[in-house]
Parts: sequence; structure tokens; C-alpha cells
Amino acid sequence: MKGELPKGWIWTNLESISEIILGQSPPSSTYNEDIIGLPFYQGKSEFGLIYPSPVKWCTFPKRIAEKGDILLSVRAPVGPTNICPEKSCIGRGLAAIRGFGNIDNRFILYLLRNFEEQFKDSATGTTFEAITGNVIRKFEIPLPPLAEQQRIVNKIEELFTNLDKGIEYLEEVKSKLKVYRQAILKYAMEGKLTEKWRKENIDKIEQTPNPLKNINIDTKGELPYGWITTYLKNITLEIKKINPKERPDDFFIYIDIASIDNKKQIITDPKIYLGKNSPSRARQLIKEGDILFSTVRTYLRNMAIVTKEYDNQIASTGFCVLRALSVNYKWLFYLVQTDFFLNSLNVIQRGTNYPAVRNSDILYQIVRIPPLEEQKEIVNRIEKLFSLADHIEETVNSKLEESKVLRQSILKKAFEGKLVPQDPNDEPAELLLEKIKKQKLNKEELVQEKLI
Repeated sequence: MKGELPKGWIWTNLESISEIILGQSPPSSTYNEDIIGLPFYQGKSEFGLIYPSPVKWCTFPKRIAEKGDILLSVRAPVGPTNICPEKSCIGRGLAAIRGFGNIDNRFILYLLRNFEEQFKDSATGTTFEAITGNVIRKFEIPLPPLAEQQRIVNKIEELFTNLDKGIEYLEEVKSKLKVYRQAILKYAMEGKLTEKWRKENIDKIEQTPNPLKNINIDTKGELPYGWITTYLKNITLEIKKINPKERPDDFFIYIDIASIDNKKQIITDPKIYLGKNSPSRARQLIKEGDILFSTVRTYLRNMAIVTKEYDNQIASTGFCVLRALSVNYKWLFYLVQTDFFLNSLNVIQRGTNYPAVRNSDILYQIVRIPPLEEQKEIVNRIEKLFSLADHIEETVNSKLEESKVLRQSILKKAFEGKLVPQDPNDEPAELLLEKIKKQKLNKEELVQEKLI
């Protein structure tokens, strides 16, 4: 790990420049969500970009971090850091690191973020990776002169401020793309996306056979020409249920909710089982073109179209499987992604820990159906517009990844002594360490006197 350092710098360890407080979890009976006591941080789950956000408070803290302390995640995952925003209780998933003397805690923050990967590499454990207090204390760091530390902090924050402005803009673009996609779906399912097309192709609409025309449901509001309304169950087929255990020695692909990428709405990393080892929920025989729609936490958008590679495989009963009847299956897939459709289900979910809807809740949703030719046109237009949005999002994501690399590059240069110029008049770090040692010794003597 050690490399050549600029003049005036020195290799040392983390405990030589800081006080390290290892977290300890208080009794669970002292936790609360009523903002009584100190904020209680347990680990990375409460971290933000810079500061954590409390979800629990504690009336009987065992380990305390002060405002400005650097919080280091020491278990699953190891390495992430935040700044403690106020006096707080810390559990065993964290350590608080507090600079001695004039060591700026922000310097320690950037130092730790630069060496985050090395902290990860120091972790041990099979179930939960963690680092010990001794690893933290003995962790080797490059220490520049105090004056240079401040120059480093100032330069990093200058560069990061400009970088953050760019990242903020990119994240704003991503948010707008989500709104844009939903706007497209909304206009499409209201008939506005194909309004001009419909006027220009009225002959096609009139000639389009519609086997559903006799099951129209009266609803308030005027429908576009040729459209009808009906229940979702009237445009889908019931699928076959099977028991894989009846074929104990056959392998099959099993798709459960965990197999769905809800960002891209695709199937990813399905499981493979022998029939005799099949889960109890493995009961639904799916076909290419089926739509898997999770009945649990519908707001998470766990849905996907079954592609050719998963034809004749098995899906969990945690899905409502929608097999299109007399409608375009891609059009149906876009329909169930609309905010209107999902929101109508979100409000009727049952259960608190495991909120879910029944298949019947989904199947008895009233839907507006265009003629088949218009469905195809809607799908074509959505796919073209979504493709453009996807291209923009790919570019944005690429820039965000570049920003992460640039951020780490800035930190790397900073702690190699290449970010700011050295000043030969700076007091060497070796003398700084000597002063800190004396401060520590004086503090220990005062503690001993109090104990006596």
C-alpha cells in the first residue's frame, strides 16, 4: 500500500490522528420512532450522500457520535462514510472517527472515501463482512502537513461543488425522462397519441373486426372513435396451473418476483429447479408473450413480458399472468404500466407488512380498448419515443458513471500530493504528529486524574 510521498508528508495510521469510537447497539426496548432521545444510526442503510437520515431514536445510548464526526460503515457493507449531523447514538454497524487537534474532520472524510476499496478488502466474515476496531486503528494513511490538508480540503470541495452541479442536472434529466415516459403512456391510452392517425385512417378502423364490441361497459367520458371499454378479464385468457413435483426429475426455469428487474421491466437471473425440489409457489405454466404482473407491492412495478427463452417455463403464483386475448400483447403491457392503472391498484392493496392485491382486483379493472390496427400504431409510436428516451438515459447514465470515476480520480490525486502544490514553509507532518501525541497524553492524564 505504501508509496513515495511528497516532502513533508508521512505515513502513519488512523489512530495516530483521530479518536475512534466503535458503535454498540443499545437494548431494542430503548428504540422509538417518536423522536424521543438521540437519533440512532445503525449502519449504511441510513446514509445519504453526505449526511444520514434517522428512522429511529434512542433513549439509552451506549455509544455516542458528536456533531461533525465521520461515520464509517464497518459491517455489510464496509467502507461507506457520512458526516454525523448532530449528537447521535451509533450501533455496532458504525464507527465514529473524530480528528485530534486541528485535524479537520472533512479531511478525514475525503481520506476515508479515497481508501474505501482498501477498507472493503480488509473485511472478513462469511455471513456478514466486517472490519474490527484494530483494523481501523492500524489502517495506514498518508498524512500531509496541516496547512496542506486545508488546501486539499478546499480544492476538493471546489471541484466537487462544480461536479455536483453537473450531477444534479443529470439526475434532473433522469427524473424528467420518467415523467416523459408516463406522459407518453397517458396520451397513448387516452387516444391522444394517435388522434391524427385515427382521422387519417378511419377506413381501417371501420374495417377492423372487434370481437369485443358486444361487451362494452358504460363509463363516463367520451371514447375515441372505434374504442370500447371492458374489464381486463375479458381481454385475457386464464392460464394453465401445473404441479412440477409430478415431473420430479425434469429441470425447469422458475421465475419469481426476485427474477424481475423493475427498472427495465425484464426477466433476469431466474432460478433452475428439479421438479421434486420445486417451491410451493411454482404453479403457473407461462408462454411467450404472457405478461407477469406482481400482485405484491404493485407500486414497485415488478412486471415483465415472457420472452421466447422462457416459453413453457414456470412462474410464481405471486404473479397475475395476463395472456392477451383479441388484443396486442405489447399494447396490453404498456397499458398496465400506466400510473392510472397502477394507482387504482395501489389504493386497494391489503396488508401492512406484505401489501398485495388479488388477481380479481387486477382482472376487474375497467380498461379502454382501441381497435387492433390502432393498438399496433400505438405500440409503434411508444417504442419509437421510448427508444429516444432510452438513448438519452444511456448517455446520462454514462456521464454519471464518468462523474464517479472523476470524483475518485480527484481524491486519488489529493492523497498522492498531486492536487495542490506543496509549500516548503509548511510545518512537516512529522511535527504535527508529535504535537498530537502530546495532546493525547495530556488528555489521558486528565482522565486518570478524574478517575483517581
